[in-house]
Amino acid sequence: MEGSRGRAARAYHDATKHSEQSLHRNRHFLDFQNQPLPFKIYTGLRSQPLVREWTPQELPALDALRLGTQRIQINQQQLDRSILSRVLYLCAGITKHKQIPGGEMYFRAASNTGALYHIDLYLVCAELPDLAAGVYHFAPNDFALRQLRTGDQRAILVAASGSEPAIAKAPAILVSASTYWRNAWKYESRAYRHCYWDSGTLHANLLAAATMEQLPVQIVMGFADEAVEQLLGLDPEREAALTLVALGQTQAPAEAVSKPANLSLETERLSKSEVDYPAIREIHAASSLSTGAEAASWRQSAPARTPPALAGRLFPLSPAADADLPRESLESVIRRRGSTRIFNREASISLAQLATVLDRGSSPLPTDFAGHEPDAGIDLYLIVHAVEGLANGTYFYHPARAALELLREGDFRDVAGRLGLSQDLPADAAVNVYCLADLERVFEAKGDRGYRCAQLEGGIRGGLMYLAAYAQRFGATGLTFLDDEVIEFFSPHAEGKSVMFLTALGRSAR
Repeated sequence: MEGSRGRAARAYHDATKHSEQSLHRNRHFLDFQNQPLPFKIYTGLRSQPLVREWTPQELPALDALRLGTQRIQINQQQLDRSILSRVLYLCAGITKHKQIPGGEMYFRAASNTGALYHIDLYLVCAELPDLAAGVYHFAPNDFALRQLRTGDQRAILVAASGSEPAIAKAPAILVSASTYWRNAWKYESRAYRHCYWDSGTLHANLLAAATMEQLPVQIVMGFADEAVEQLLGLDPEREAALTLVALGQTQAPAEAVSKPANLSLETERLSKSEVDYPAIREIHAASSLSTGAEAASWRQSAPARTPPALAGRLFPLSPAADADLPRESLESVIRRRGSTRIFNREASISLAQLATVLDRGSSPLPTDFAGHEPDAGIDLYLIVHAVEGLANGTYFYHPARAALELLREGDFRDVAGRLGLSQDLPADAAVNVYCLADLERVFEAKGDRGYRCAQLEGGIRGGLMYLAAYAQRFGATGLTFLDDEVIEFFSPHAEGKSVMFLTALGRSAR
């Protein structure tokens, strides 16, 4: 990986771009008779139910989205099944369901491309007050854990991460993983992007839930892939580990353990047949790390950052005062959240509401791959259609200045619709927020693996904006886009950048 400096990631990104030509050439169709299960279901393993009833935490969602402000140290005795149950529910649990032809459709706490829910969570923990040490799979379908390995296996993850301090001190580590086919059934080779978009929105919920629980939390992207995937028993031809998340702190170090034996556990068949997309496996292999030492070395470099020069008029932003903000709890907002399907083109949002969304969406992220300054990594570009007190047009967000820079004034609803694959949603929304990254800068510092980080950060920031919108009683949805056309539209300011995520915000028409 060290020698590639992003060549494989750039090739994958270019090959999976949407354009009007690529969409017209694509003959892919959805075979609903072969649609995969939205769950990974282990057969023959005992279910260990999680806590289904708890006293609701009343921390307002918009406070929880100020990531880290509520964080305190917590020791291993305080982290228990009840806390884990709440955290798992709020980031990956089933919050609602509806009847559809042929059965029921289950919706999760975080948004997911195509509602296909291909992200799974695994728990690797020490002995907790009411949970034995081991490796567990979280099953949303029956809200339970299933133990894959017994004993404290955290040392495997400590070694794989190159002794990342947050991992070494955590009594519990969540590992996210994707089963490619569960998303590639619809999105083909582009599904590897969705691995990080969808784990990103999930991690936005997870970070907010950890803040609510006053848990130290850290997302770790530097780890030896094969060691982690072998610990979880993942099939490297079909599945991949995506992130490690350290939860809590303990003074008791993980004891050394021998290399675990291979797992051979049966799971329910996903569909009658699976289609392989080699490009997914190739980019995952090209962006993988081999050892903990390589992970530690990878972590040392951070992308250089030069603040963009100001060229347009600045519009200072002031998020609503705390006393004026809705006080709905994080749990209530997550239970209510769902992707907006139709926006009311005639309805606007206020400038203070947009400012609050951008403020929470730019919260410093606790990760091992980016600095904690407000403007590290992802840049936010906007097409504004209906924001009170703000001229319609295109803008660049300066989080350190808490201001929007006007790039071009005008009515761009038709353009926004076309850029969003000619859908009504981006044309009818009050505002569209695009997460852009300078991939060449990322590749220079982080190589091919930096691509994973950029996509993940885009998903997290989109997920934070999602929650901030719903907390203020308006809607949001994540959308796909015409890659190069978006950059051309925002150029010359965005020249050389790439789109990672698109969030449309506005009032629901329902």
